[in-house]
Amino acid sequence: MGDGDYGDFRLSLFQSWQLLCGDNVVHVAARQQRLITALAINGPRPRSYLVGLLWPEHSEPRALESLRVSVHLITRQVPGLLINGGAVLSLSEAADVDLHRVRSQIQHLIQVGLNGNAASCLHELRHAELLPGWYEDWVIFEQTRLRQNRLHALLVIARESLARSDCEVAVEASEAALELEPLYERAVGLLIQAERQQGNNASALRAFEKYQALLKAEMGIAPSDAIRTLVADVR
Repeated sequence: MGDGDYGDFRLSLFQSWQLLCGDNVVHVAARQQRLITALAINGPRPRSYLVGLLWPEHSEPRALESLRVSVHLITRQVPGLLINGGAVLSLSEAADVDLHRVRSQIQHLIQVGLNGNAASCLHELRHAELLPGWYEDWVIFEQTRLRQNRLHALLVIARESLARSDCEVAVEASEAALELEPLYERAVGLLIQAERQQGNNASALRAFEKYQALLKAEMGIAPSDAIRTLVADVR
C-alpha cells in the first residue's frame, strides 16, 4: 500500500483481529495491532497514557521510543488510519469499528428498548466476543465490561420479545444470555416462559433441570421458589 492509498477502514475486534482497507486485508504486526486496538477501545488518548498502557514494564524513554516506532510503521503501512495530534493520538473517523457499533446498539437497547430488527441485533450481540486469546489487563477489563453489557442487552431482547409473543427470538436471546452466564436466574426464567408460551413444556422442563443440576454442581444450592413455580404444573 503506497503513501497515497487512502480509503475506508474497517476494523474487526470480534472473534479475531482484522483490518480492512476497502476490500483488502491489511496485515500489521502484533505491536501495531495493540496500539490500533487501544485507540479503538479507548478513543483519542495522550501519548503518555498509551505508553503506560502498552509498555508498562519499560522505562519511559524506551516506551516512548516503542510508541514512536509503532506510529511510524502504522502511518507508513496504513496511511490515514492514525490521526497524529502531537501529544494525542486517535483513529481516523473513517474507521468503522465493530465494537463501536455494538456499543451503540447496547446503549440504545438499554435506554430506549427494542425496536427494529431484533433478530439482526441478536445475531450481532451473540457473536460479539472481544479479542479472545488477548490477556492484557486493559483488554480483559473491556472484555468483562462488554460481556456484562451484552448480557443486559440480551435480557432486554428476551423480555420485550416475550411480551410481544415473539417467542422464537425470546428463546434465542435467553439462550445467548445463558451462554454468557449459565447460572443467571433471570435468563433461565425467561427461557422457561418463552418455551411454555410456545407450548414446549418438555423443553421448558429440560431448561429447568439443566439449570437445577448446574446450580447444585457449581454452588451446592437449589433453584429459587420463583423458578420452581414456572414448571410446577409441568413436573
